[in-house]
Amino acid sequence: MGTGKTAGGLADRKGGAGKGAGAAQPPAADAVQLLNPDGRRVPHPDYDIEPTPEELRGLYRDMVLARRTDAEGVTLQRQGELGLWPSLLGQEAAQVGSARALHAGDHVFPSYRDHGVALCRDVDPLKLLAMFRGVNNGGWDPADHGFHLYTLVIGSQTLHATGYAMGVAKDGADTAVIVYFGDGATSQGDVSEAFNFAAVHGAPVVFFCQNNQWAISEPTEKQSRVPIHQRAAGFGFPGVRVDGNDVLATLAVTRAALERARSGGGPTLVEAYTYRMGAHTTSDDPTKYRDSAEVEEWAGRDPIARLKSHLLDNGWADEAFLTGVDREGDALAQRLREQVRSMPAPATEAIFEHVYADPHALVDEERTEFTRYEASFAHTGGK
Repeated sequence: MGTGKTAGGLADRKGGAGKGAGAAQPPAADAVQLLNPDGRRVPHPDYDIEPTPEELRGLYRDMVLARRTDAEGVTLQRQGELGLWPSLLGQEAAQVGSARALHAGDHVFPSYRDHGVALCRDVDPLKLLAMFRGVNNGGWDPADHGFHLYTLVIGSQTLHATGYAMGVAKDGADTAVIVYFGDGATSQGDVSEAFNFAAVHGAPVVFFCQNNQWAISEPTEKQSRVPIHQRAAGFGFPGVRVDGNDVLATLAVTRAALERARSGGGPTLVEAYTYRMGAHTTSDDPTKYRDSAEVEEWAGRDPIARLKSHLLDNGWADEAFLTGVDREGDALAQRLREQVRSMPAPATEAIFEHVYADPHALVDEERTEFTRYEASFAHTGGK
């Protein structure tokens, strides 16, 4: 693609998306950062916050448990216990920081790898695993957690979130809505439509884009010729880029955007500039399209290691605390493994349930035909 730098200071990769195309660059100078990769605080005039040591330890715990859950999901899929698993590895700060900015009454519309957000909204990760095992179609009630069901149709959740936000605004509720999507989703027409609807109607919604550099095998510069957060200006609302590997900056920026939404200021686009350390999903092989040097470079910006250094350097955590969190993560993983393996398989005809709210003749016909087809494979005599 082009040469030089884009308007936001992000250098283009030369040579396209193929292997050896060049390493992704660190966040541009306009990215909000409060905690540098070494774990030192960096002042910011607009987004400075002062979390307590207890709050910092809580953020660390959230990220560690999210990563441990994710690792167990990958392992279970590799062992044939799940049909698929989309890893969040490397995106823990973007998810936890933004999720901890939410109020209890706010509503979240996730994509399909937002496991860290789910944990912060008190969704049992077992329900996430059950969905990817094919046991249910979601497994949790959105009303119980303010956390809606995962969306696999790329970008469609931005319209769902915008419509919901327009509704709560008409109800006069003191509620904000946040919707998560990736950089690749910004190429979908649904996202542009959601931006326009939200802007025109002043919807209290935060569009949270986790720009993890790769839409499967396509790099970000094949999704947009300008930094993604700058797109918001064309629709008439603000956009901000944040260092997505900095949990404090993500918390501060998202908190400000949510407050703006609640106060009637309308939508905000937050671009969390981060990196997908693993595969797009367990069916993907990222070595086919990106260099190992790129992954190693971003490993040095690990969001968990960054906060860990900050805690230790300031004497706000010790090895006993860190070990305790790791043990909690191991216990969580063990519970998930045991309960996933013991899940009863649903009846095969259950796939026809809840297709429509009311009975439907065509669905009934298909269920009958499927039952007849399945019965044709029955064996007798124990053979």
